[in-house]
Amino acid sequence: MTWQLASILPVWALAIIGSVVIGLFSAPGDYFTWLPVVFALVVVAAFTVQLAIRRKEGFVTRVMVSTGGALVVLAMSTGILAAAS
Repeated sequence: MTWQLASILPVWALAIIGSVVIGLFSAPGDYFTWLPVVFALVVVAAFTVQLAIRRKEGFVTRVMVSTGGALVVLAMSTGILAAAS
């Protein structure tokens, strides 16, 4: 695994974990309140991870892929939670 992918996957994992936690511990009426909070946390985490690497080559691409992948994960979890509630 390359270092670029190793810096992107934890952000996606955080989105998956956040979605699962929301699905398990949140009331069905609050799903759509907490999902944007998780996305905001994921965006901050993406910038934190990418800035911690201290490499400017491909910074914008890595942040874009991190947040874009997390957005796809959260969109899928939104569909799943909407169907379940």
